[in-house]
Amino acid sequence: MSTIMTATAAISLSKVSKVYGSGPGAVTALDGVSLTLSRGSFTAVMGPSGSGKSTFLHCAAGLDRPTSGSVRLGETDLSGMSENELTELRRTRVGFVFQAYNLVPSLTVRENIQLPVLLGAGAPDAAWFAHVVETVGLTDRLAHRPSELSGGQQQRVAIARALVTRPDVVFADEPTGALDTRTGAQVLRLLRSVVESTGQTVLMVTHDPAAASVADRVVFLADGRLAGALEAPTVKVVAERMTRLGEW
Repeated sequence: MSTIMTATAAISLSKVSKVYGSGPGAVTALDGVSLTLSRGSFTAVMGPSGSGKSTFLHCAAGLDRPTSGSVRLGETDLSGMSENELTELRRTRVGFVFQAYNLVPSLTVRENIQLPVLLGAGAPDAAWFAHVVETVGLTDRLAHRPSELSGGQQQRVAIARALVTRPDVVFADEPTGALDTRTGAQVLRLLRSVVESTGQTVLMVTHDPAAASVADRVVFLADGRLAGALEAPTVKVVAERMTRLGEW
């Protein structure tokens, strides 16, 4: 997979390694991973437990610094940035959706969605906010608080919050892990529609072949290394590939 930056690349990792600890007890979570995500693409990352999926996401999103290698968000090289600069980048150019919705209970849906913009002392783009809210189906829920919403609705709020700053990339970490099968499928269809309707780039870590099948491409990790990729994935083929990863 190419690591050459182009005008259409949303994010690029080049020979990224992450080692925790030192000496004989050191653990290599990522080992020379290179990957480029095109703008407007939906990529799923899969692998066995301990394969490095979460570390991959954290390094790609600027939540953790690689031990070696480089990460670029668009034309921006993250390796030379200070902690304050990384914090600003994560707030304005990166969106996050986690298994836990991480909503503020005392705030309304509107306030939760607008939180990243308000923390940056900015004003939400009214037209974009309205478009995002309509896309995720929350127009009639803006005055509600999280406790008044179902789990699926709360995850929709989290997705809207991730989109409100028009980020370069949305990182989703097991976004359907806390949802039942039906609601999870609705959230996945929503993420798919977001990619298609807004040109958003999504990188999703998942253990679920059904979730991965919604993506354009599935990238497999094993023992901290890339272990192949699958274009136009189906549930059956993804599940079969995951079974074989145990032999990697």
